[in-house]
Amino acid sequence: MTKATIVQWRKGELYETLCLLLIGAGIWFVGITLGSFDVLHEAVQSYRLGDFMILGACMGVAICGASIRKSILMRRLMLERDAAAANAEAIARHDGLTGLANRRRFLEEIERVRGQLSTELSAVLLIDLDRFKPVNDLYGHAAGNAVLCAVAERLTALLPPGGVAARLGGDEFALLVPLSHGSEGLTRLAQGVISSIAAPINWSQNELKVGATVGVAAVSPDYIDADAILHAADLAMYQGKKEGRGTYRFFRSAMDEELRARARLEAELRTAIEQGAIEPFYQPVVALPDKQIVGLEVLARWRHPERGLVSPTEFIPVAEETGMIAELSYNLIRRACIDARDWPAHLILAVNIAPHQFQDVWLAERILAILTETGFPPGRLEVEITESALIQDLEATRATLTSLQRLGVRIALDDFGTGYSSLYHLRELKFDKLKIDRSYVDAITMSDERAKLVDAIIKLGSSLGLATTAEGIETDASVEWLSDQGCDFGQGYLFGRAMPKSEMDDVLAAVASGKLPAATIAPEAVPREAIITLARAS
Repeated sequence: MTKATIVQWRKGELYETLCLLLIGAGIWFVGITLGSFDVLHEAVQSYRLGDFMILGACMGVAICGASIRKSILMRRLMLERDAAAANAEAIARHDGLTGLANRRRFLEEIERVRGQLSTELSAVLLIDLDRFKPVNDLYGHAAGNAVLCAVAERLTALLPPGGVAARLGGDEFALLVPLSHGSEGLTRLAQGVISSIAAPINWSQNELKVGATVGVAAVSPDYIDADAILHAADLAMYQGKKEGRGTYRFFRSAMDEELRARARLEAELRTAIEQGAIEPFYQPVVALPDKQIVGLEVLARWRHPERGLVSPTEFIPVAEETGMIAELSYNLIRRACIDARDWPAHLILAVNIAPHQFQDVWLAERILAILTETGFPPGRLEVEITESALIQDLEATRATLTSLQRLGVRIALDDFGTGYSSLYHLRELKFDKLKIDRSYVDAITMSDERAKLVDAIIKLGSSLGLATTAEGIETDASVEWLSDQGCDFGQGYLFGRAMPKSEMDDVLAAVASGKLPAATIAPEAVPREAIITLARAS
């Protein structure tokens, strides 16, 4: 109660008491007037004394009534307060939408169980819904709430005796269950949870479908507190998400170290991007069959202060998952354009753009800004897009590619044969080049089936007016076969590994002087000292 409420209540109490006293005085006055108290006058043998006694009695009855009323009101207020406190406590410990326990109560239950480990073993199942966001986006929050309530009902139905089901927040649920049947029982329960949640949910004449990934951790005294146990289950769940979703994983101590290593990598990568420690390397692209350099593909390399040169396979996926890929890509393109300005004007600079960057409606403008800033001609730039970008948002990708082509930028479809592109995509998006994935090129001289597939891709490109580039060429036999089939360009270790600008400068200078034949441009074919000597001599 606030101070104002107390003052108001006390004023009301005083008013009611005064009213009761006036009622008592009125009863006395009426009784005196009607002679109702004559018998009492005779008993006390004093009219004045009798009047005072009667008045006092009436006032006493009034005060007694006021006290009784006050007691009743106080009792009622106490009951209401206790009910409100109990209701507030229930709300504070339960999820308002599903009625399950909330995170606070769930952690309390884990702590309670930790104190009973000598007599009872338990485990935590952390459940994260898969494909829940599309349901919200497509059908609205009402449908999302219906899914959450249905999931809560299904988890409650699966809950063994003595267990606790909770909604921790968003689309994340948890179960605390006794280990009455050991790890086999936990496995069956986890499988049952995944199967139950995967069943369609009927809502407003629609079938809503979601999935679940489950992480399992045993309640153990080895953990500092309940939060640590929940964190262990979360790590196991995250591992399941990484390995394909719709599955369950038990916590292993190695998972914690893996997560810490990932966190360190993300922090170091962010710093490396900010400080420009990720630099462009260049791999030659040659014309077939004469092997003359016609272009250079830009490949990212990270000069790590402790680990040395880090391969892009280690950090590019992390950059894509964390949203750092855009800044990394634009930095590389800017530096590559500056590097390539002084190279021969016929050399094409090929850059890779991450699939989700094509959903950025300003991508073409950002690339144009870089070209304008560096003074690099748009006609010398080739943007490579992977097939996975085509299925994310075809119309957005089409708009971005069209904008780039209007600038004069060339477009190549990278890693062709490994994704989802179709003849429709090739016709509608008007690519300039197809790049045949190295997984096909590696085996063309050893597998007739792969050779036929590569031959078909080359002929498909030719029929559509598209140039073809074969990636991953490592032998002269592959070059000869690809040239015979009509492949236009080649790229691979046979012609040169990716190298920094300083080495590429030396190679290009030596080739331009005629002292280093194009067929021997690979750094491993000619010692770096010889390249430098030839370049200086020219």
